[in-house]
Parts: sequence; structure tokens; C-alpha cells
Amino acid sequence: MNELGEIRNAERTRKSILEAAREEFFEKGYSGARIESIAKRAGVNKQLIYHYFKGKDQLINETIDDVLTSLPAGNLVLPANPTQIAEFRFNVNQKYLMDFLKFTAWEAIDKGSNNLKGIQHREKILHSYNEDMKAKQEMGLVPKELDPTMITLMMSSITIYPLLYPDVTRMITGLDPEDTEFKEKWTHYLHQISERIFRK
Repeated sequence: MNELGEIRNAERTRKSILEAAREEFFEKGYSGARIESIAKRAGVNKQLIYHYFKGKDQLINETIDDVLTSLPAGNLVLPANPTQIAEFRFNVNQKYLMDFLKFTAWEAIDKGSNNLKGIQHREKILHSYNEDMKAKQEMGLVPKELDPTMITLMMSSITIYPLLYPDVTRMITGLDPEDTEFKEKWTHYLHQISERIFRK
């Protein structure tokens, strides 16, 4: 095999390991995931994983980075109109981030792991939401009395909770969050609430 072929083969192997790691981590959480299981899913031996990644920490951090950087272009850029942000974030969450959000739930209940994984990339995105809200506030699109960081936290809550806790959503609304009817009703409600929050 020539040098270019070897590079391509290495890239394919690395990619298959990351895909297998994504499945394993997002199904079982960081503590429940096993390198042996990732190797089995990827169809490689365990030693090969350690050839590409120093250990479990590097593997989860790169897995999260890979998930967030592979989002289709524009899905982390918030709409110019603040009344559209909540429904936009809800749609991105349900279409592209459900597996990752389930991992964050594992992370929240995992008492053995006290450091967040992939934190730099995650903080960068969330801080960009804070900055976006501050900029909109300076443009007069967001009421001055509202704390931009609290708005970001609120947006995260209302666009993640119904998806991450489907049983609670079902008990309260009688609808499954996977159903089109729920998605339409919740999107409409998010828009209604946003219009009241951001109304001048």
C-alpha cells in the first residue's frame, strides 16, 4: 500500500473508532462505556484504539468534538430575530443532538466523574449564545432588564427538557415528544412565549 493509501486507511479506522465510541458513550454514559466494547463495535482490537487515542478521556472528548463539529452548517448560528431562537434550538436538538443530550443526562447522574467531557467546545457554543443575546440586547431587540446568561439558560431548559424526559412530557401533556402533534404544539408555544419575552 502506498503512503496515501495508508493515510486514508488510518483515517477510515480512526473514523470507525469514533463512530463506535459515539454509540457506546451515548448509550451507556462515560462510566458505563468500555474500551473493549468500543473495539468490538468498530471491528478492531483494543490495542489499535490506544494507537489512535491516549485513553478513554481523549476518546470521549474527541467524540463530543466530532459530534458538535459535524452538525450541518448553520445549526449553531442563532436566528437574527430573538423570537425565533427557542423554536430554532428545539428543532436542532430534536433533529441532530438527541444522542448527545442523552449523554449529558448520563453525565449529570454520574457521581464518579466530576469533570465534564468536551467542555471547551461546549462552553464555546454556550458562551456564543450569551454573546449573541448581549448583542441583540444592545441592538434593542432584547429587554435591557433581562440577564442574557439567564435567557440562554432558560432557552436551554425549554428546548431540551421535553425531549430528554419523554415520560414527564407524556404525563403532563398526554402527548409523546416524538409525535408530530407534540412537536407542532411545543414549537408554537415556544414562539408564543418568545414573542411575549422579546416584545418591545
